[in-house]
Amino acid sequence: MTVLEGIQKSADFLAKKGVESARLQAELLLAHQLKLPRMKLYLNFDRVLTTAETDGLRELIKRRSLHEPLQHITGSTSFWGHEIAVNRQALVPRPETELLAELGWQFLSTICPQPATGLDFGTGTGCIAIALAAKCPHATITALDVSPGALALAGENATQNQVAARIEFLLGDGFAALNPSRPFDLIISNPPYIATAEIATLEPEVRDFDPRAALDGGADGLDFYRRLAREAGSFLKPHGRIMLEFGDGQADAIRALFEAEKWIVEAVKEDYSQRARILVARR
Repeated sequence: MTVLEGIQKSADFLAKKGVESARLQAELLLAHQLKLPRMKLYLNFDRVLTTAETDGLRELIKRRSLHEPLQHITGSTSFWGHEIAVNRQALVPRPETELLAELGWQFLSTICPQPATGLDFGTGTGCIAIALAAKCPHATITALDVSPGALALAGENATQNQVAARIEFLLGDGFAALNPSRPFDLIISNPPYIATAEIATLEPEVRDFDPRAALDGGADGLDFYRRLAREAGSFLKPHGRIMLEFGDGQADAIRALFEAEKWIVEAVKEDYSQRARILVARR
């Protein structure tokens, strides 16, 4: 079987199993199997795959046909150019969250000359904390998570991306784990925001593989925003900002929650598909 035939047969199989973007998924998995950049496949369409390569590809395609996320199969994903290891301990980073991280480091970059401080509330894979630390060399970041498994993964990712020295990893359930005498310039978070009853309706790549605790935002999806609106102000410097990602259709409700707790909502930012996605507020 040639490279091209492997791609075509794999794509057909994945499409029949209901996997979206089947051709792209097949190419990415074959590139992973061959340890090649995906674009180099196009220069090797006529190359004959070895038996070991063919068997390896079949195993990868089988896993993807069962809707195991591509990132879990390959073991990592890219986030602002940083290679982020992923597993079942934490939410797979989404492209929308790159915009949240970008807004965060742009704000931290304005805080000079004093060292800037940021809190990544619910760090998961550590992708946001890593991006902030990499883009803001003068900043120190606290990465907080209630999950020991997620925190271990975040620490490994920070080490791999050579920013671990400027990230403090803290295990704890919310603000109770923090010292209120050490407020932050920035509190940033992509908290769980799926309503409990909606989790069963999610695509299997999310529903069956992302940890439920990283998805479940309570009956209406807003439990963590209520908590942040009530408690975060005590941990923010007077000039500080809070930046939060949220789900489709939640903008008005979250704005109301924060305004009821005397926050000033500076902006509600749209994501790359022009959907309201990020709240920016101050005290």
